Amino acid sequence: MTAITPIDSNDVVIRKEGNLVSDMGGEKVMMSISSGKYYNLGSTGGRIWELIVEEKTLNELIETLATEYDIQAEQCRDQVVAFLEHLSREGLINISRGV
Repeated sequence: MTAITPIDSNDVVIRKEGNLVSDMGGEKVMMSISSGKYYNLGSTGGRIWELIVEEKTLNELIETLATEYDIQAEQCRDQVVAFLEHLSREGLINISRGV
């Protein structure tokens, strides 16, 4: 696993290539080709995975998800950051420092 620094609002997130993803009854399940590990992203995690097919800042993700799921931005931020940190530790996403 890779150590990470805390994710900032303007940091840019994008998924890495080399993962197979399937929709299993509304939830996304993924396999990392390089590690052979399987991940159940769930429905919300699957939505985040869809959104980061292109570069997105943490703020952009939070804005989109808070609107789609009708939750407070701060509550959304906590959950999204925890999820992205997990994906980063597993080497599944790239996080670039924003300006």
